[in-house]
Amino acid sequence: MASTADIKNGLCIEYNHGLYVVTEFQHVKPGKGPAFVRTKLKNVETGKVIDNTFSSGHRITTARIERRAHQFLYKDDIGYHFMDSSTFEQVALQEAIIASADLLKDGQEVEVLYHAETEKPLTCDLPAFVELKITYTEPGVKGDTATNSTKSATLETGAEIQVPLFINQDEVIKVDTRTRSYGERVK
Repeated sequence: MASTADIKNGLCIEYNHGLYVVTEFQHVKPGKGPAFVRTKLKNVETGKVIDNTFSSGHRITTARIERRAHQFLYKDDIGYHFMDSSTFEQVALQEAIIASADLLKDGQEVEVLYHAETEKPLTCDLPAFVELKITYTEPGVKGDTATNSTKSATLETGAEIQVPLFINQDEVIKVDTRTRSYGERVK
């Protein structure tokens, strides 16, 4: 058990029968009345952000979570299969807990977030940028250079993103997995 004095960014707590990570907090001492802590809490499983206010000295239950490196192996009817990089154990995860699952390619390194007490996988996060090859895109026409013009491109994993007009088929690009957008060409 901890109190509101222990609240800091990144702290994982059990609240309303779920796991939440503190994304922002502010200790407030008004001129009249007791002090309190205003927080923004992000649900680990759904990603929903809520505002909550704890009175000063309120007891909170902290949760221990662990990030473990995994490697993507393959996808089948059961789900996406990953191998723990340190223990070599395999685990199957459902697509719902994987952020941008269609950007995964074989051998990709990811981080899986586990609830330490129950060993339950909570989320699977890809690196900030992944390098993928473009398998199909329309050729850019010379003269079509209006500012910020984009076209659709299909990547080697089957995902579709928007890329600038000068990008051609069979080029390797960096894709931002958080925004699913074009980053830059890989040389």
